Amino acid sequence: MKTDDFNFELPERLIAQTPLAKRDESKLLVLHRETGEIEHTQFKNIANYLQKGDVLVLNDTKVMPARLYGVKEETHAVIEILMLKEVGDVWECLVKPAKRIHVGDVVTFSPKLKAICKEVGEEGIRRFQFVYEGIFYEILEELGEMPLPPYIHEKLKEKDRYQTVYAKNVGSAAAPTAGLHFTKELLEELREKGIELVYITLHVGLGTFRPVNVEDVTKHKMHSEFYMMDKVAANTLNKAKKEGRRIISVGTTSTRTLETIMKTYGTFQECSGWTDIFIYPGYTFEAIDALITNFHLPKSTLLMLVSALAGKDLILRAYQEAIEREYRFFSFGDSMFITK
Repeated sequence: MKTDDFNFELPERLIAQTPLAKRDESKLLVLHRETGEIEHTQFKNIANYLQKGDVLVLNDTKVMPARLYGVKEETHAVIEILMLKEVGDVWECLVKPAKRIHVGDVVTFSPKLKAICKEVGEEGIRRFQFVYEGIFYEILEELGEMPLPPYIHEKLKEKDRYQTVYAKNVGSAAAPTAGLHFTKELLEELREKGIELVYITLHVGLGTFRPVNVEDVTKHKMHSEFYMMDKVAANTLNKAKKEGRRIISVGTTSTRTLETIMKTYGTFQECSGWTDIFIYPGYTFEAIDALITNFHLPKSTLLMLVSALAGKDLILRAYQEAIEREYRFFSFGDSMFITK
């Protein structure tokens, strides 16, 4: 299986640069994977495709203002740091330009915040110990920028538009973007229809957005990301599974969390840990029945995951139809519901 098999041509004008004024007015492509039928509607109509008893699983991670700009103390070189995940008492970070940072180097962001390089990793990764005065996350709110993907060139006017309306647990270096389409009113409408909402957490990091740089898909190495599931979520999901009700994942991050737990324990249970699960065609899904997701980058692990669920040819056909109908792509783009 070659990475190039998951390539497609996307006009640059279709890469969404800004969020829509109203979250739920994005387009929604409904893909019926058993028949190949494709429908087109708006996300605010998602309830029409859900039924009483369905369980919707949402990732309640909250994005940190994880992009910091500082200067290397010795040379005054400008250094950009993207905080990825906390490992013990250090933070794993993606650094630009990485070749300028070695063990022992100090990067100063303000009189309140410095970072000392403790370890050099591969592919631009460095591990830093942060030295600060005050409350760490308050300092981040003051100094950090929201870590928008590199293909977004417009400034974000409102920080909360790169958060879901149910974001709760701080720790992500990127938003779980499938959830950006939901409003509080839409979630309430789904509850009233008898759809159960379950919240789990996966802190989005390099595993989700790192590009595939190998020719052979199976040789790609996923970076690990932290996940959590509480007892309430586990019990709700196990009950739904036992009763044959649909489990619908909102986003690839929720999907990877659910599949990791099911593969590890054979059931849903209260747990936390690190996952580096890589889902691509040939994978057998054990946890989910359907998926709400955005439109993903060519040759990405996310495109491979949705291809594993619906089939590569059907996904690429749906993507081509989305392009012809001027759907907006990637983080601030439109949505797809992959169902049976």
